[in-house]
Amino acid sequence: MKSEPRDLLHYEIQGKIDAPWLVFVHGAGGSIKTWKFQIDDLAKDFRLLLIDLRDHGFSKNIQPSFDSYDFDIVGKDVIKVLDVLKITKAHFLSLSIGSVILQKIDILRPKIIDKMVMAGAIFDGSKFMHAFVHSGKILTYILPYRVFYYLFSFIVLPRKNHRLSRYIFRRQSRRMNVVEYLKWMELYKPFFILIKEYIGRQIQTPCLVVMGDQDHIFYNSAKNFTEVQKNAHLTVIKGCGHVVSIESPKPFNKIASDFLKGIDVPDSVQSEPVPYKWSDLKNLKARAYVR
Repeated sequence: MKSEPRDLLHYEIQGKIDAPWLVFVHGAGGSIKTWKFQIDDLAKDFRLLLIDLRDHGFSKNIQPSFDSYDFDIVGKDVIKVLDVLKITKAHFLSLSIGSVILQKIDILRPKIIDKMVMAGAIFDGSKFMHAFVHSGKILTYILPYRVFYYLFSFIVLPRKNHRLSRYIFRRQSRRMNVVEYLKWMELYKPFFILIKEYIGRQIQTPCLVVMGDQDHIFYNSAKNFTEVQKNAHLTVIKGCGHVVSIESPKPFNKIASDFLKGIDVPDSVQSEPVPYKWSDLKNLKARAYVR
């Protein structure tokens, strides 16, 4: 059944009423539930604004509708929620492609961002990334989109200790239909233009980039970005892949919270995520972390 039209993204508010705002921007195929492992820890010190991006979670049939998306559309969707809530200044926490959406928000409305944390951040406009993205686009015409999601999750998250991230990523992506999925795939067109613009400027907003040293696709570009940006700092969680917020939530939450509170954060921390078996995931009731 098609949901009723709505002109605002679905959102939830949790945490301390008088604390600084912290806005969450999940990645493609995710939802508010992506942040299940962050909410309890970060709600102790911040007022959390958790948002389902267009076509994700409960943000269905968002108006106006578009035949395809660009980062202006999805970035302004998020900004509109803040405007409706009369939030003029907030911290931001993003994951994966959410970091690119956050880059667009930083360009569109830099004054609204106090500090930002980018987990599994994407800054790569290299020839390799062009080939990687375009190969993915070609595969969308060959494979059913859910098969593509499964394949993509193994490419980005190949190790046993990435298994929980893969599982949650796949479960959440099932809420998207093929039409919505193809619209989001169109973001590959403006992706490289935005990345080139963002890494070519000096950012003014304090930024923490948190990467896993096993993030074999995106780690090097994040390292290069933080080396030339005076307002950006890189913290590496050793023993983790792309989705550090799920694989090692406790150290990640402390690093993010300390940075947002103005406390110095380390250049690296060691973590040893558990290599889940599929039976373990069922015992943990991982479905509770997805809609």
